[in-house]
Amino acid sequence: MRSRKLVNQINVVPSVDVMLVLLVIFMVTAPLVNPGVVDLPSVGKAAQVQVAPLEIVVRRDTSMLLRERVSSSAGGRVEERSVDMRALVAAVRERQARNPALPVVIAADKDVRYEAVLKVMDELQRSNIQRVGLLVKPAGP
Repeated sequence: MRSRKLVNQINVVPSVDVMLVLLVIFMVTAPLVNPGVVDLPSVGKAAQVQVAPLEIVVRRDTSMLLRERVSSSAGGRVEERSVDMRALVAAVRERQARNPALPVVIAADKDVRYEAVLKVMDELQRSNIQRVGLLVKPAGP
């Protein structure tokens, strides 16, 4: 009887075939995948605000303005003042203590980093400020 010689080599041909098939599958299906599409609701259908909200304006350089529309008999006027985070929270608390139904909206420049807007929202929520939202431009006709 002849003894068989032991083969101690790895046969890579089947694994290369499998890898090529997988590569072709991924190349065909990759253009069909639609990445990162977020379907946002239309702002044209948003409800109109009954009370003039207190606006927090976040500028491109992350400085903030507190804008309040004051109604008077001669017409409405707008009061604006530059604030830091501590003064902002104190002013909003004071206004909401007088009028608990007063909404607060954050109006940010479209070039402001998302993180700056979230930082303002987070600070307002941690300070138990109620009725905080985002100000958007209504959609055109």
